Amino acid sequence: MLESTVAAIRPLDEAAMAAARELQGRLTKPAGSLGALEPLSVRLAGLAGTCPPPLPEPAAVAIFAGDHGVHAQGVTPWPQEVTAQMIANFVAGGAVVNAFARQAGASVTVVDVGVATPLPVEPTADPAGPRLVAANVRPGTRDLTVTAALTRDEARAAVETGIRIAGELIDAGAGILLTGDMGIGNTTPAAALIAAFTGVDPAAATGRGTGVDDETYARKVGVVRAALDRHAPDPADPLGVLAAVGGLEHAALAGLVLGAAARRVPVLLDGVIAVSAALAAAAFAPDAVGAMVAGHRSAEPGATAALRHLGLDPLIDLGLRLGEGTGALLALPVVTGAVRVLHEVATFDSAGVAEK
Repeated sequence: MLESTVAAIRPLDEAAMAAARELQGRLTKPAGSLGALEPLSVRLAGLAGTCPPPLPEPAAVAIFAGDHGVHAQGVTPWPQEVTAQMIANFVAGGAVVNAFARQAGASVTVVDVGVATPLPVEPTADPAGPRLVAANVRPGTRDLTVTAALTRDEARAAVETGIRIAGELIDAGAGILLTGDMGIGNTTPAAALIAAFTGVDPAAATGRGTGVDDETYARKVGVVRAALDRHAPDPADPLGVLAAVGGLEHAALAGLVLGAAARRVPVLLDGVIAVSAALAAAAFAPDAVGAMVAGHRSAEPGATAALRHLGLDPLIDLGLRLGEGTGALLALPVVTGAVRVLHEVATFDSAGVAEK
C-alpha cells in the first residue's frame, strides 16, 4: 500500500495553475491585493488539476492517538493515562477540537493507532458525532533513548493506517483533510523527527510542549540529542527515521498526508506534530508537499524549522500549542475563502468595471 500510494503522487498541474493565475489577474480587485490567498488558490488549482478547484468541503479532521515509551524519561509532567482519557473527551464532544469542528462544520474521526492504556470508550461509527476507530499497532512506542521506538514493520503499519483513513474519509466525500493528534509526550519524538529531517540542532527543534519548567526542558533537549546520537537516523530513509525516533501517531499522520496527496485532496496541517509528520511524508514523496497547507505557526520552535524546510508559510499565527487539530480548524475558513474567490468574484469584463 505504501509503495503504490507514493507512486500515485504527481507534481502540481502547471496548466491549471496558469489558468488560476490568469483568472486572478482578471478579478475585480488590484493584483496581489489578497496576499497569500492568491498563490494558495493557484496551488490548489494545480493540485486539483482544474481551475477553479473544488471548494474544500466538507472538511474531515483525523486525530491519531498514541503513547510513547520516552515518557519514562520525565519529558512531561502529565501522566500517560491522559491520552486515553482525552480520547474519551473527543468522543464525548467535550474538547477544544470538538468546539472548533462544530463551528467549522467538520467531522471528527479519532484513531487509536498506539494508545498504551485501555480506552474508557468503545469504537463507534456514529455519523452524527465523533467516530472512534480501533487501529492499535502496538500499545505505545518503546523508549527511543534505549532502543528504536518502533520496528520498521510497525512503522509501516502505522503509515498505512493513515493512508487507509485518508482513503475512507475521501471516499465518504471529504474535500479537505485536517490533521489532529493526541499523545502525552509526543512533542519529544516530534522534535527528534524535525532535527533528523532538517538537520537543525536538537535545542532548536525542541520546545516546552505542554509548558514544562526549565529543568524538564533541559532534560527533554538532552533526550532528543541522545536519541539522535544513538540511532543516527538517515533522512533519506523516512521509514527508518519514523521507526527509530518517531511515534505511531506521527507515522499515521505521514500516511494521511500521502493518502491525501495521492488522491489530489488538500491536507491542512495543524501544529508541530503534524509538520514533523509532514517532513516524513515529503521524504517519501517530495511532490506530496503540493497537497500540504500550513494551517498555523505553532509556538513550538521546531514547527517553524519544519515549515521552513518544507517551504510552507502558515496562514495564521496565534501562539497556539494545543494540537488536536485546533489550529488547522481555525485556518480552514481562510483556505475556503481563497478558493471561493475563484468561484464567485466577478471579472472586470463581466462586472463592467474599468481597469487601470
